[in-house]
Amino acid sequence: MPVRPSNSMRPETMRRHNERLVLTLLRRDGPLARSALAQASGLTPQSMSNIVRDLLARGLIAAEGRVRGRIGQPSVPLSLAPGGAFFLGLQVGRRSARMVLIDFAGAILGQRERRHPQAVPHPDTVLAFATDAAAELTASLPPEAQARVGGLGIAMPFRMWDWGDAFAPWQGRDLRAEAEVATGLPAWLENDASCACAAELIFGRRDLPDDFLHVYIGHYAGGGLVLGGRLWLGPRGNAGAIGSTPVPGGPPALAVPGAAAGAAHAGVTQLLQRASLAALEVRAGRELPQGDPVPDWPLAPAVRARWSAEAGEAIAFAALSAATILDLEAVVIDGAFAPALRTEVVAEVGRALSRLPSAGVVLPEILGGTMGAPARAIGAAGLPLAEGYLLEVISPSPATGG
Repeated sequence: MPVRPSNSMRPETMRRHNERLVLTLLRRDGPLARSALAQASGLTPQSMSNIVRDLLARGLIAAEGRVRGRIGQPSVPLSLAPGGAFFLGLQVGRRSARMVLIDFAGAILGQRERRHPQAVPHPDTVLAFATDAAAELTASLPPEAQARVGGLGIAMPFRMWDWGDAFAPWQGRDLRAEAEVATGLPAWLENDASCACAAELIFGRRDLPDDFLHVYIGHYAGGGLVLGGRLWLGPRGNAGAIGSTPVPGGPPALAVPGAAAGAAHAGVTQLLQRASLAALEVRAGRELPQGDPVPDWPLAPAVRARWSAEAGEAIAFAALSAATILDLEAVVIDGAFAPALRTEVVAEVGRALSRLPSAGVVLPEILGGTMGAPARAIGAAGLPLAEGYLLEVISPSPATGG
């Protein structure tokens, strides 16, 4: 929920706070008339009029057509102006890197994707791609709009060197700092699953509760944690790392580096060994093509059903564990797959959750996400947007730069 200003704020700080408050309300609930904005924000009509006038002059919001009510003067709804600012988002994936350019409303204006020339991502080739893609996408804007590119966000898995020796070159590299130098743009970096959660929080469903766990199924699985309406990153930037959660079950489809040798035999594995596209590819016996949109893969019914059930059971166990500690209202599930498969996974999680012992716990609602395959890149682009224009949507993290 938006936070109202403290009376102890300096006038300039209070004005910036109020501007962010208005932009946050319009992003969440817009279009809204001035009167509705004043009521929702607690600001006086005069203060709201001054803020709206300034935001209109800066091109960050736009007035829509007049709406005539039953009584009184017609109102003029206000909305975010898509051309008010632009942002770049880089996703470093297991097999490819993707960069998107979004406008102030969150629409994708352009994107570039490059498969890693090596079998795994390497920091040098990722940085080269990011430099080229940022230049190309910025150049695609009209000349007068290029100066309004507000920054570059980066979404990437943390501690990639834990995945094996092939990922060792990432240890000790600061991709955020290197990207700032290479692109000339301020840069932010967060965990890729946290960025997927940020995409849903900023640009996705409007019916989200204030406290929820976000589960994103990519090559591996990860998560994000929202508390009090804010994406909570944690002191190490790794809050919500649900893919690493120990879950019960038989031998998993996927073996991962660093997993305890005897854990699977003891009936305990990590969630990502069951609820991940890598595990689905093991079950299917082939690599599954990506894209935007991702195709609904023609999987054998038995393979699809088995993987969905295994993923659902793993996510349900982790979700219930999280709910017992945090009293979460919902669990949101999304991934780099077609909506039909997402719907199946959501249903499997619900069924598995209903079978678990839950006395003394209010079960969270299981919801489907809306962002799909581009979520991590869009959420990365949302990092500079949130930093510059929104009010307390993302908690501070030592991993975030700018």
